[in-house]
Amino acid sequence: MTSFRNLDQTTERIISLDGINYLFFGGTAYLGLLSNPEYIELYKSGIDKYGLNNGTSRTNNVQLGIYDEVESHLAERFGFKSAALLSSGYLAGQVVVRSLEANRTLLYAPGSHPALWLDQNPIVTEIEFETWSKNTVDFINNAVETDFIVVSNCIDNLTPQRYDFSIFKNVNPNKNLLLVLDDSHGIGVLHKNKISTDLQNLRKSNIEIVVLASLAKGMGTDAGVVLASKEIIAQIKKSPIFNGASPTAPAALYALIKGEKIYTEAFDRMKENTQLMAKLTSETNLSHIPDFPVFSSTKPFLSRNLLKHNILISSFPYPLATSPLLNRIVISALHTENDVRHLSEILCSEKSLIL
Repeated sequence: MTSFRNLDQTTERIISLDGINYLFFGGTAYLGLLSNPEYIELYKSGIDKYGLNNGTSRTNNVQLGIYDEVESHLAERFGFKSAALLSSGYLAGQVVVRSLEANRTLLYAPGSHPALWLDQNPIVTEIEFETWSKNTVDFINNAVETDFIVVSNCIDNLTPQRYDFSIFKNVNPNKNLLLVLDDSHGIGVLHKNKISTDLQNLRKSNIEIVVLASLAKGMGTDAGVVLASKEIIAQIKKSPIFNGASPTAPAALYALIKGEKIYTEAFDRMKENTQLMAKLTSETNLSHIPDFPVFSSTKPFLSRNLLKHNILISSFPYPLATSPLLNRIVISALHTENDVRHLSEILCSEKSLIL
């Protein structure tokens, strides 16, 4: 079988190998900013202004102002009081859990991303999220302890599935809950300039909400962000992880803050493509949730059969090497209407064979 593990090109709409062009419906660059010419020019302008990287930590007496500027921008853009930037989503997850778990009972939702683990895979019974969340609220309300931290992904980008956290409003007022949510695949993707989950009903005096995310998915930026109250962000910024890790490249942040118009246009194209794909494949058994650009299947031969049509999708065990095979068809802003129609025609005409 053809191997795509040693490519020397951008993983965008077309991937070429051995003289053959493959339509690529995979990865996590949902808005296609990785190869957007206008966005790349902004990044180059950022390099001209700030250089390739910033070789100082965030505690250095010499600082670039763009870090504070982008933190304020992201907090306002996504509806939070404050924000902290790190160089990756993984570090954002680690700094949150390691900074905030002390003196709190730590509870993990099923499928929580490895970036959120303290040390090793937390033992969580593989049950439906709805059942788990109900059991967790009951556990908190009946526990002797008073302070809890609940850690979860905002959405399951694999199956895919949206998680409903509204049941946590039923936590007793005499219990203090810190709800930590990883929105790496949803932020700026499921909704324009918003996180993927509606948290308004959860904003109670005994519930504190922290949202963290990789910005490398939808936002096209190699960085991680933590969104929370000013008090929580101040605590995180005292962490050795925040202060010791090298910050993200300032040129990437320059493109992020200057590229909102490009983001908006790309978001609209992605949404149009996603809605078209959903309409054309409605008679198949692909798993999908509205407006999320991922269509998944557990059928083992889906990837191999699509490859015969020069269509390449993401197909690999995830999140661990021992995990079941994951097949993800990703629709992005880079795809044309004809691309989506071509893929849909193959899926529908051969669904008895590959789906």
